[in-house]
Amino acid sequence: MQNQAAMSFSERNFQPVVESCEGCDRIVEEAGSQFCRSYLKPESKWRLGICNFATHAKPEITVATIRINPLKAAKRASAKKV
Repeated sequence: MQNQAAMSFSERNFQPVVESCEGCDRIVEEAGSQFCRSYLKPESKWRLGICNFATHAKPEITVATIRINPLKAAKRASAKKV
């Protein structure tokens, strides 16, 4: 069934894009189907998370605040004053 869905786009066999690809700037429409310009099988790029070629989705970066020992903070502050 995947072989039937694969279309020839610039002499390569590209798979149609998946729902997660909607809104990406790398999508090319040819013969009524949408294909990813950068990757042959877009569904495999979304298997483990966000596609690294996606222009419409950015990974979320979480910054953890670290609590510093108050004694160390006081020593650092006094060292900077001198």
